[in-house]
Amino acid sequence: MNSLYIKNGNVFLNGGFEKTNITVSDGIITGISSEDQAPEGAAVYDATGKTVVPGFIDLHTHGAVNVDVNAATAEDLEKISHFFATQGTTSWLCSVLTDTREQTLWCIGQFREHQKMESNGADLMGIHLEGPFLAAEYKGAMPEHLLMNRPDMELLREYQEAADGAIRYITVSPEVEGVTESIGNMKELGMTVGIGHSGADYDTAMKAIENGAATATHTFNAMKLMHQHFPAIMGAVLESDIYCEAICDGRHLHPAVVRLLLKVKGIDKVVAVTDSIMATGLPDGKYKLGVNDIVVVDGDAKLAVGGSRAGSTLTTGTALKNILKFTGLPLEKALLLLTENPAKLIGVFDRKGSIEAGKYADLVILNEENDVEDTFVKGKQIQK
Repeated sequence: MNSLYIKNGNVFLNGGFEKTNITVSDGIITGISSEDQAPEGAAVYDATGKTVVPGFIDLHTHGAVNVDVNAATAEDLEKISHFFATQGTTSWLCSVLTDTREQTLWCIGQFREHQKMESNGADLMGIHLEGPFLAAEYKGAMPEHLLMNRPDMELLREYQEAADGAIRYITVSPEVEGVTESIGNMKELGMTVGIGHSGADYDTAMKAIENGAATATHTFNAMKLMHQHFPAIMGAVLESDIYCEAICDGRHLHPAVVRLLLKVKGIDKVVAVTDSIMATGLPDGKYKLGVNDIVVVDGDAKLAVGGSRAGSTLTTGTALKNILKFTGLPLEKALLLLTENPAKLIGVFDRKGSIEAGKYADLVILNEENDVEDTFVKGKQIQK
């Protein structure tokens, strides 16, 4: 039995912080106690003066360290997983940008191959499909010629069967003919449904939400914004109780908009995502996002043709510090956007998203400046 003992940490428990010790056996938290009793033979990590928080969960990312998810082999996915873990991410979904059927199935196949590997990084929990049932007018970095003007449920079933049920999340546009009527079918396939890349009117967006859409993809970005006479999808997203993704890099959303989103939706309905691309962790330069050419200047990723913003170079560790800076929230509140909220959105809160006995020992050690100092994924310390 592999055991770990983290002692004297300022641990995030039940919405607050407590100086305590954590015992881990075979990747599972088995005990939390103020009594200092390390199990015999356990590896001991001294967290004195450090903060111990749940691992960060990133539900929307297209890559990092020169690897684009749409072209990533199983080994490439492991490179992303390891890099993410060094930044505080302990669980993630790989976001497959709209692509051909053949390439999408290839991506799913590489994900399956990665599942067979012993990972030394963040837990790749599943797949996020961003498309292909998206509105061309709000395509962003989506290749327009590959978008589909109505849902093909047989194709989606083929994808989910190929993934052995691992497609956990899909982004669709409510105004695409047949989408709102198909949301229930997507949920039956095991997918959390998000709405985005959309210019849907208020009523159409609300119908999608009534039919089971659970979140909005990169809220405010690539969607029709609210007008006092025509609230559109943005109005429906803000008024309803669905979750909202937020890219907190200071570029996709002004800090005031992050504050406004939290004020309107409440702290428990905002999910911080990176929407990161292969340039993350690397210098400025030329990169790819799916079939698109991307240019990164001063860390800002844009399409080489047209200049639309195309993903980010954000990490979850930086996102946390940005949220703290933008909002003035205490750490115990800001953490929810990266831990509990995403875990609840995709239905994994029974085993991830908080520090509790019986859950995976997905833990991040923060220093006094809230920088990520160390990361544990299922009890394994990730070496940088």
